[in-house]
Amino acid sequence: MSIKNKTTNQKEMSFIEKARRTQIIECAIETIAEVGYAQASLGQIAKRAQISKGVISYHFANKGELLEQVIYDYYMACQAYTAPLIENQPSPIEMLSVYIESNLRFIDENRQHVFAVIEIVSNERTADGKLRFAADHDDTIFLPIENILTLGMHEGVFREFTQLSTRVMALAIRNSIDGFTIELMRNPQLNVQEYTRELITIFDKSTKK
Repeated sequence: MSIKNKTTNQKEMSFIEKARRTQIIECAIETIAEVGYAQASLGQIAKRAQISKGVISYHFANKGELLEQVIYDYYMACQAYTAPLIENQPSPIEMLSVYIESNLRFIDENRQHVFAVIEIVSNERTADGKLRFAADHDDTIFLPIENILTLGMHEGVFREFTQLSTRVMALAIRNSIDGFTIELMRNPQLNVQEYTRELITIFDKSTKK
């Protein structure tokens, strides 16, 4: 999912309009997380928000724009939470560890939002049947991991990676984090701390020089 473009210019909105948009987005998240993508109609979202569908249409051109905003808000919040923690680490080893730990913690603390995002990304399709958000996140998702791996190689603390193997390792790390989300959906009582320690150990050993 790309976070480069924002659907609406909020600088020109009043405080009340911003508050109403926030309410609609929050109700969309709650509805999708609870009943799933297929059942989360604008009518259902409006009912939860105790407003008419016309109010949603005033703030969002269509359901697709609302869903895009749900995804955008999630990735922006995740980035704002994790990036400073990662950047403050003294070495690539700690950066990679904190990348994994902070992403898992953010997911755990924002379960409804991430569950809604998973539902949207897995189901929202374009007019020609392709998944709308499936192939739009290389730079925003994989590049930060690749940068950590490359820095670790240059500093001599990670083993040597080719350009392809760097991408493979980045995919493995990111897919493990996304897999955590799926496991959390299946098993809400999952021991997150133990899961996090094990994942950090796996990638510490697999990247070590």
